[in-house]
Amino acid sequence: MKKPNRHMLRWQIAIQKYRGTMTIVHKDGTIHKTEDGLIRWPLPNNIDNPAYVPEEDYPPIPIEGISVPDLNIKFIEEIRNSYTQDTNCSILCQLLTKCCKYNSLKHSLDELWKKSYD
Repeated sequence: MKKPNRHMLRWQIAIQKYRGTMTIVHKDGTIHKTEDGLIRWPLPNNIDNPAYVPEEDYPPIPIEGISVPDLNIKFIEEIRNSYTQDTNCSILCQLLTKCCKYNSLKHSLDELWKKSYD
């Protein structure tokens, strides 16, 4: 195979124990008017599959929301002011606005901020 994919590799692993005792003949679905099951029906990735590959399970990330009416107006003003006081953050806010015509602002960002913006 030139570019093996996950499903074909699983098939190869699953049928290796039968190698030499059977011959697999591929019949094209258009000639025989049947679907090509080898391509269209991959095996499920579960423990019963001989070519099972355990997928990495990552712990779920909790999604938390902030209800704006519950916040104090003073707190929101402090957040808004903190964006304007940080030079990188204020430049990034200007770059992300739809009406920004100054692409030269990108060059005034710090290197780490430039990488994140690009």
